[in-house]
Amino acid sequence: MRNPTPVHTPAWRNFRRMQDCACLFASLIYAGAVIHAWRVLPGPNQTKLIFTLAAPLIFLSLVVLLPVAIGGLRRQLRRYVWMSFNAGFGQTPGSIISGLGLLAFAAVFIYLQIAGVAKGGRYPAGVFSGYAAGIGILFVQAVLVRSLERDPEIRRRIEAAP
Repeated sequence: MRNPTPVHTPAWRNFRRMQDCACLFASLIYAGAVIHAWRVLPGPNQTKLIFTLAAPLIFLSLVVLLPVAIGGLRRQLRRYVWMSFNAGFGQTPGSIISGLGLLAFAAVFIYLQIAGVAKGGRYPAGVFSGYAAGIGILFVQAVLVRSLERDPEIRRRIEAAP
């Protein structure tokens, strides 16, 4: 049975908003990195397509689909998301800045890897695949937040949170 109204406690609303913002921020960073890589990386367009979009899409898909297919993994991730809420993640300016700061750090790392190719470095295929997998994890967490607020027991706990 679906609850007719969403949970509106300030702490939960901030936590849910942080999960959504992390997904959006990471996706925008990735899109910017792909555009930058497309302009900077040497080689044919097919190579760029494989290393910046096709291979990373496989990793993103695996990370998103595994919790759907494996119930035990989904339960562990739900527990992790709930523990993150209880720990106060995404509910204070400091935790928001640190969470988005980690994503910005990853963006700098991607851009440095792309720049390294111009200096004779390796093609940054693994960086794109790893970051895509990270986006998949963020997406799953955002979906699990909605799943948690539909659970009657968890919903009572959320509404009782300060």
